Amino acid sequence: MPAAVLIMDVPMVDEATHERFMALAIGLARKGRGYTSPNPVVGAVVVKNNRVIGQGWHRGVGLAHAEVNAIDDAGDAARGGDIYVTLEPCNHTGKTPPCTEKILEAGICRVFVGTEDPNPCVAGGGIEFLRDRGVKVEVGICRNDAETLIEDFIWYVKNDKTPFVLLKCASTLDGQLATRTGDSKWITGKDSRLYVHKLRHRADAILAGAGTIRADDPSLTTRLGGFDGRDPLRVILDARLSVDPGSKIFTQRSSAKTIIATSSKADPGRCALFQGLGVELLFIPEQNGMIDLGLLISALGKRGIVTLLIEGGGRVVHSALSAGVVNKLFLFFAPKILGGDDGVSMCRGQGPELMKDALGLSCVEVQRFDQDILIKGYLKKCGPNQPGGR
Repeated sequence: MPAAVLIMDVPMVDEATHERFMALAIGLARKGRGYTSPNPVVGAVVVKNNRVIGQGWHRGVGLAHAEVNAIDDAGDAARGGDIYVTLEPCNHTGKTPPCTEKILEAGICRVFVGTEDPNPCVAGGGIEFLRDRGVKVEVGICRNDAETLIEDFIWYVKNDKTPFVLLKCASTLDGQLATRTGDSKWITGKDSRLYVHKLRHRADAILAGAGTIRADDPSLTTRLGGFDGRDPLRVILDARLSVDPGSKIFTQRSSAKTIIATSSKADPGRCALFQGLGVELLFIPEQNGMIDLGLLISALGKRGIVTLLIEGGGRVVHSALSAGVVNKLFLFFAPKILGGDDGVSMCRGQGPELMKDALGLSCVEVQRFDQDILIKGYLKKCGPNQPGGR
């Protein structure tokens, strides 16, 4: 076991400087999005004499953790320095050795942590281990940003491996997803669509309904131009296996597979047809004539899906909101008005009788993409500091 660290005289650092270094670590962590699941993204910087001498982030499952990469980047100069890390250093051996031992071996004097590990099985273990060996550890630098960075992972480990669900919609100002003929290309501009592809890259799986497949024949892949994005697992809701097996989603080349969530009422011949194409069928009970999203999402969580992105049509949106499975909303509004009541509504189904029963959002943010507006926020029961939230 590494020897205890000798605490030397180290310069005091003001709060603004702490936040600056942690913000850098958070920015590094974001580079790992889309590659680390089911692990969280983590970033780290090694600092000495108020100067960054090493940087690192977790690049993928089975690869070195952020602290290891940052310390290796700093080399021998890390001795006597500080490390800023967005998440509590691990103190257990998994696919890689414990980061706490790497910190001790490097002679790091102080560790500044964004937030504790949310996993109740290991929470605080790394911090306690380091403190017991003479390393000064301070926790909570930029805590809110550090927790938001891994909000999907926090939700997953605290809610019995239930995926963190993102719901994305794009509509006109009068709430229409498409015209009366079903035309929906394109409601929003290219900048908004690029952002959605970044959401796809971040997600482990993407979910859409059979109606969307029939109407748009989408790829549901990640397309980021010169950036090599990762395709999410594609999940199609189709209780009767009504989609065309020749649809693009089944015939395209992709690094990810496609699953159809269907029911026991699906025609056996159709089941055999899709299975012959290499499509996995996931049989889920129905509720009110539709796939039970609660059961489906639970099943996806057991398969290691930490983050699920829903990109459905109006009925899927209504079903997801009614089932109470959505954690975070991303609503894009384009400066367009169809001006009729015969288009495709953003949410198709029965709503509440009273306004006081409307769903509310917390931590609302507004962002602009050229002429489009994005409104994002948490369903109140699923956001920061809310019951059931982190």
